[in-house]
This record gives sequence, C-alpha cells and structure tokens, in this order.
Amino acid sequence: MENRYWALILGGSSGLGLATAKKLASHGYHIIIIHRDRRADMDIIEEHFKEIEAFGNQLLAMNVDALNDEKRKGIIDDIRQKLPLGHKIKVMVHSVAKGTLKSIYSKTAPTLTDVDFRITFDAMALSLFDWTKALETAGLFADDTRVISFTSEGNTKALPNYSAVSVAKVALEALTRSIALEFASVGIKANCIQAGITMTKSLSMIPGFEQIKENALSRNPNNRLTTPEDIANAVYLLTTDEAKWITGTVIKVDGGESLL
Repeated sequence: MENRYWALILGGSSGLGLATAKKLASHGYHIIIIHRDRRADMDIIEEHFKEIEAFGNQLLAMNVDALNDEKRKGIIDDIRQKLPLGHKIKVMVHSVAKGTLKSIYSKTAPTLTDVDFRITFDAMALSLFDWTKALETAGLFADDTRVISFTSEGNTKALPNYSAVSVAKVALEALTRSIALEFASVGIKANCIQAGITMTKSLSMIPGFEQIKENALSRNPNNRLTTPEDIANAVYLLTTDEAKWITGTVIKVDGGESLL
C-alpha cells in the first residue's frame, strides 16, 4: 500500500530537528524540511539529507526563511503543488532555534531590549501557531495530525542570558495547549517535549554552556546528557496510533535530569 503521509519539520537541518527527520524517515514518512542555513554549511547538510533519502522515501528540502509571512505563503503553495494527489502532512515538528541570548541586566555588556524579546517570541513561539493555522487552512493536514514542538527547563527555571528564550518557551507551551483544545475538532493533537540538556549547535551558542552541561551531568541519574536521538525517539512515539489520546501536554524526555 502506498505511503501517503509526510512529516514537515521546521528547522530540520541540525540538532533535534535533523535527528527527528531521520527517525521518521526510517519509519516510512516522506519528509519536508524547512531550514535556513548559509551556503558554506550546505555540504555537510546535504550529506545528512542523503541519509534521509537512503530510507527510500521522498525528501523535499527548502532553504528559506520560514518565519517570513510572505515566504511562508510561497512555501505552502510550493508544497501543495509538489505533494502527490492524496498525500497529506501527518506530523509537523517545530524545531526553530532563533533567539537572542543576552542578559536583562549588565553594567559591562549589551542587554536585552524589547525588540530582542519580540524577535525571539515570534520565532520560537508564535511561529508554531502561524504554521499550524496556515497548513490547516491550506487543507494539507491529515485527519489525525500530530503537532510537536520542543521546550526546555528554562520554562520554569531562570537561567543567565536565557530570559528571552524562557519567555518564548512558556508561550510555546501555552500555544500548544490552545492548539490542542481549539484544533481538536479537525483531528490535531499538539504536544511539547521538554528535552534535557542536549549537545547541539544551539546549546553551544549559549554563554556559559559548558557550565550548563556539567550541571546537567551532575544532576542526571543516568550520568549522561540527552541526545538528539533520545528526543527523536519520543517524537516518533507521539506519532503512533497508540499515542492519539495524548494531547496538550508537556512531556519530559531528559533521563531524570529535572528530578533534582
């Protein structure tokens, strides 16, 4: 029987998004990856995309700004034209990591402005709603679609230089609950995964990330950091038929790191 289901991943060229793309491809999903990367990084990214294609399913990758309203309309029109007749998006994964990492107060370094908060909020929170509504309006979602995004322990803990992202993560979780409630009538289930500290490019950009990593290791009862593959495994679980009654939740996937 022909596989007609696709997974669309916003931010799928590295980290959690890329690991998720590979995992879902290994389970038969066709993959759409929307990413924004420099030409200098594309050789490595293309190698990863070849791994996805090696599973034998289709891959549609677009290096374009998914956060721009006009570009989003063009992307969705392009997807509508390229998806074969009867094919639908069954999974949407929001893995956008674009935020300002500065302190809210410092006598010696630049600090956050309200513009920094707005940019981070729009990219890491509001875009979940924008894409969910746009894809549903376009009729591209399947009858039983799963919308999954990534949050962090910064949703409840204050971390240095993380204020703008913390605000966005809290909003992301609130939006997830609202999507789960108000899009339920069209079959959408929405959940957040709270990932443990994971060694990704995004983590390495946080000032003092080495201390964050060491602190996570000291707290984790399993004595290791979370991996992108750990998170991808959890995403896959949430896409299964057995998980169709899970919606509007934040699920910790951290090996017990947040217990202490």
